[in-house]
Amino acid sequence: MTASASSSRRGLLRRVIRTMVRLALGLLLFTVLVTLVLRWVPVPISSMMLRRQVLTLFDREAPPLRYDWVPLEKMSPHAAVAVIAAEDQLFAAHWGFDVQAIEKAMKHNKRGKRVRGASTITQQVAKNLYLWPGRSYLRKGLEAGLTLMLEVLWPKERILEVYLNIAEFGDGVYGVGAASEHLLKTDPDRLSRSQAARLAAVLPSPKRYSVRNPGPYVQRRAAWIERQMRHLGGTSMLRQLDADEPEPPAKKRRK
Repeated sequence: MTASASSSRRGLLRRVIRTMVRLALGLLLFTVLVTLVLRWVPVPISSMMLRRQVLTLFDREAPPLRYDWVPLEKMSPHAAVAVIAAEDQLFAAHWGFDVQAIEKAMKHNKRGKRVRGASTITQQVAKNLYLWPGRSYLRKGLEAGLTLMLEVLWPKERILEVYLNIAEFGDGVYGVGAASEHLLKTDPDRLSRSQAARLAAVLPSPKRYSVRNPGPYVQRRAAWIERQMRHLGGTSMLRQLDADEPEPPAKKRRK
């Protein structure tokens, strides 16, 4: 290879690298700007909803997407307490990651065949809002960065509000608003504690478990969630989200 050819290849490589860096920085800036806007503007659609819409183009029998944005103040406070009790009892205290839960999940996954997750509510918002399903290192790395960004740019109340609106509670049913109307036949501000616990009970797998016709597993988990809601102090625990230095919630009980 001649010196001129070698120099030309190095120049091309540098241009490619510069272009990739610029694209990455541009994507980062765009994501930050979108996240800042979504701190105040209702989320129009999430990546998970968009993915489902694309899939329905090839499956005419799939149920329609149901999604109605509902502000946090127009939801029953039981809904917020239920998802915290079920998914992330240290939500008010951590910065996006529950280190103890991650360590326990890693030990469990080494011993058992069934994989246990340890995602916090913030991590789930990052995934549902921006990313795709899966367990690749790339997705987990992006999720970690987005989680930190959300914790820095959004208050805890906003993270919780978005989670309650974009989480899937049934096949194609996203958010507490749509779930209350289509699965429980009630308004989101009238959800009882038991109804909120039932919604939270299906979050591990909303396509497998049913809010409308709960089986034994959902009934047992909903009962456990109700006990945890009382143990955490009920709706009064939501005041921790307003505190500058939130108090650690009560220690989680065994299921």
